[in-house]
Amino acid sequence: MAFLSSMNIVASGMTAQQLRLDIVGENVTNSTTTRVEGGEGAYRRKMVVFEAKTGRDAFRRAMAQASAGMVPAGQTAGGVRVAQIVEDPSPMKLVYDPTHPDANDDGYVETPNVDMVKEIADAMAATQAFSSNVTMFNTMKTVITDGLQIGK
Repeated sequence: MAFLSSMNIVASGMTAQQLRLDIVGENVTNSTTTRVEGGEGAYRRKMVVFEAKTGRDAFRRAMAQASAGMVPAGQTAGGVRVAQIVEDPSPMKLVYDPTHPDANDDGYVETPNVDMVKEIADAMAATQAFSSNVTMFNTMKTVITDGLQIGK
């Protein structure tokens, strides 16, 4: 049924944006962490990389089959998935604090490369995208409900 694949697409978007919000929360929480578990310096900001589940060729193939009157059998729905979570390669910030336990010989402490403005913008974008997916889900639910009322 086509509406189930549509719901799967929307659900994949909601799941991906929820993970993006989780990563933003982790970045904000660790914005002052000067030491990570492995002892490799300060916390490094993380970013989420999204990837389409089906590419442009799959869309073209589906359109060609639809225009030829063929029903694609066994094709998975599109959507989005998290391809990977990467660390931000931007340089760490150095703060002069010779009394800090993690200060180097010159008195500088390496602090995370987390920028609160970027994190707030990412959180707002993820929230907006999640909200859009919820709106789409509710719209599909209304359409399905109205379609079921036709048979009464």
